[in-house]
Amino acid sequence: MNDSKLPVLFVTSEAYPLVKTGGLGDVSYALPNALRQLGVDARLLLPGYSEVLEQLSLVEVHENIKLYPLQEPIRLLVGTMPGGITPVYVIECPELYERDGGPYQDSSGNEWPDNGLRFGILSKVAALFGDHKLLFKPEIIHCNDWQAGLVPAFLKFNAKPRAKTVMSIHNMAYQGLFPEKLIDLFGLPPESFSMFGLEYYGKVSFLKAGLYYADWITTVSPTYADSIQTAEYGCGLEGLLTQRNQHLTGIVNGIDTNAWNPKTDAYLSHSYTSKNLQVKTRNTQFLRSKLKLSHSKQAPLIGMITRLTEQKGIDLVLPIIPNIINTGAQLAILGSGDQDLENSLLELAALYPKKISVTIGYNEELSHQIEAGANIFLMPSKFEPCGLNQMYSMCYGTIPIVRRTGGLADTVIDASPENIKNKTATGFVFETQSSAELLSCVQRALQSFREKKTWRQLQINGMKRDFSWHTSAKQYVSVYESLME
Repeated sequence: MNDSKLPVLFVTSEAYPLVKTGGLGDVSYALPNALRQLGVDARLLLPGYSEVLEQLSLVEVHENIKLYPLQEPIRLLVGTMPGGITPVYVIECPELYERDGGPYQDSSGNEWPDNGLRFGILSKVAALFGDHKLLFKPEIIHCNDWQAGLVPAFLKFNAKPRAKTVMSIHNMAYQGLFPEKLIDLFGLPPESFSMFGLEYYGKVSFLKAGLYYADWITTVSPTYADSIQTAEYGCGLEGLLTQRNQHLTGIVNGIDTNAWNPKTDAYLSHSYTSKNLQVKTRNTQFLRSKLKLSHSKQAPLIGMITRLTEQKGIDLVLPIIPNIINTGAQLAILGSGDQDLENSLLELAALYPKKISVTIGYNEELSHQIEAGANIFLMPSKFEPCGLNQMYSMCYGTIPIVRRTGGLADTVIDASPENIKNKTATGFVFETQSSAELLSCVQRALQSFREKKTWRQLQINGMKRDFSWHTSAKQYVSVYESLME
């Protein structure tokens, strides 16, 4: 290891393409890669799920690590992330991690009953790295979500903790709550189980442990960092976050600009850039043919790719779909989720043939084709810690309509007269959780769509933005460096 490189251990419960249930998996692949490109010696630590062991070529670095009296010894293995440059340490413990089902749930969708032990062990091994008791000696341990939340607590109660800790919140709603008996099992002092520690309403909260004891806290956008200090979004921990807000930073996630790039996207019928935006219309016609929508150069095509849940604002969209169709626009929707919301959308698609397309499920190819073929992208989320599709849309010259919340507020600049004039506008933003206000925002976007020169400028403004992980990674490096001073 080059001693001049800052050594960072990135502790996570999932990492694409090995194991992924949501956005954390993508971040855990992309951010360490981007950090390494900036000269940071970033390495991952992951549980040894069956699918991880099957996909990696691993060698042993430590054997027979005995953590607790009744616990089977573990082995620590090392390999390299697929298609990447990032080393990954894997905890081999068959009784905890090698099971049928997912990382957090069994194949029937029930939480594993021993998740507290499984992810407590992940945190404990990370703390051994932080104590410099293993071969790799990180100066920073970057902990992600509740599954790594006990790392700062373990290090806090060590005689001489060596590594600093950063706790990243990807979604406040998941807190990792477990019985008090884990305190004894993990050898944490009784005083840690209090309001001024990791206790939350009589249980051990892994997330609270991380937020209380970490040296620094980050989350996935500046606006979300503010929002989680309120009762509406703080999930009961807003008081603690407000108390610690001098050590809290919001950093917008990056996107994979290799996978999401209209110039090189293999899923598109016609590639294009901001210099030949007229080619985008061929993708629109291709999408219409594929989805059996009527062909019209005048009709704006509005896309939506989403989980069909109330969090995503689908209940705001449903009542105004007839109004949108009556303006002459068309809708292409891809997603799955709540059965009632799925059925409501399918009924509307049957009512307006050739004007509304609804595809239930997830389809990677179609999601790229909607981003390229739509003129407008609808994302009316009630809350959105970061959000990715609004950034994909801007890269593809597709104008987003978003609610001012979380990462949507931080990435989309409203097309106000002033922002249009100074060429910063990239989309349309509405404020409240109201169907009427959403409809008014859609109508504003449709009016601009008819003003070709303004519309082209909005597209170019969005396509010029840099949403790469390189930009986000530089902000994480600043956080790490401030902790080392």
